[in-house]
Amino acid sequence: MAVILNILTMSPRRLGILITNTRLRHHSSLTTELINNMDKKATWDRFYTENNSKATNFKNFEWFFGFDAIRDFILPMLHSQPNSDALHVLDMGCGTSALGSCIYRDSPWPVQVTCADISAIAVRLMQEQTEAKAVQPQNPSSKLDFLELDCTHLHKQFGSESLDLILDKGTIDALLRSREGGAKASQVLKQCLKVLRDSGSLLQFSDEDPDARMLWLEKEGREPGLMAADVGVQEVGELRGVTYYCYQVTSRPVAQ
Repeated sequence: MAVILNILTMSPRRLGILITNTRLRHHSSLTTELINNMDKKATWDRFYTENNSKATNFKNFEWFFGFDAIRDFILPMLHSQPNSDALHVLDMGCGTSALGSCIYRDSPWPVQVTCADISAIAVRLMQEQTEAKAVQPQNPSSKLDFLELDCTHLHKQFGSESLDLILDKGTIDALLRSREGGAKASQVLKQCLKVLRDSGSLLQFSDEDPDARMLWLEKEGREPGLMAADVGVQEVGELRGVTYYCYQVTSRPVAQ
């Protein structure tokens, strides 16, 4: 287990690659804060404030990659859901990513997309941009909203078996790579599995190797006598020398 934990705790060198790949251009104090405290609300409030100063025009910030790179993973998942009503999709830890907005725009099936982030600043920026751009959905019944939310409290917000699809593009990665975020990462995963419908899935996008991440997901998603996590993986592809993966996580009840 110690070996697995060491693998899951990204080294400063590799985290530096992540920061470079996502094109962060901030002074060293913020970079240090990101490396050490990505589990803290104050860190992200500072990041989005500095990344969207009045002197610059707003631009969506994408961890890892944008919607186009994973469109073929997400839309088929929506099509496969048996729910006849609008599918409820959560973009967890949305930041200022365009992921949720693109799903709302491109889904031919009715979707209710909720983009949630712990940073009120990120949520406000996204609300303002969505109102300014007036994004039109392909399906007129689709809805899009933005929510300030600490994702360790998903169950309080959504209740059991209420979501069809949860998207995690870097949120749990950020927690795992923080000095004090490991316990929060485990809590977020368990919360995700509680709020998903029986037919629902968590799609987690990460650069973490499957040998390590799949074991972590299976272990941390298990609640003895209550729930187990089934995990599958597909390779998304290589971008700027880093290979990314899509982990599909579903829950199943365990007979007592």
